[in-house]
Amino acid sequence: MNLIAQIEAEQIASLGKEIPDFKAGDTIRVGYKVTEGSRTRVQMYEGVCISRKNGKGIAGSFTVRKISFGEGVERVFPLFSTNIDSIEVVRRGKVRRSKLYYLRTRRGKSARIAEVTNYKPLAEK
Repeated sequence: MNLIAQIEAEQIASLGKEIPDFKAGDTIRVGYKVTEGSRTRVQMYEGVCISRKNGKGIAGSFTVRKISFGEGVERVFPLFSTNIDSIEVVRRGKVRRSKLYYLRTRRGKSARIAEVTNYKPLAEK
């Protein structure tokens, strides 16, 4: 293991975050800490993960797209952000691409993603 990867692994271990195994096409629910004045609350943001960048590393991020009041809304979350309270996989999607940017132009039935019913979790190394 090279030095940069070793330092990155130490940083991830020190954060102590539990990141579930998810990929593009999965519907996920992200609990994001929102500060309003002096109060802090957790706001859930549920939608389809349309992309993941930089893999499982410390600089990783993912984009979640949802339809809010008939308008498509996308939000990019850093994977190891301190403002993320929890990440929960609601359903697994069966897709053949790693980036689902084509969903931006789709509406209704053509924007559906088939669900994976025989999902097996990845074995950790």
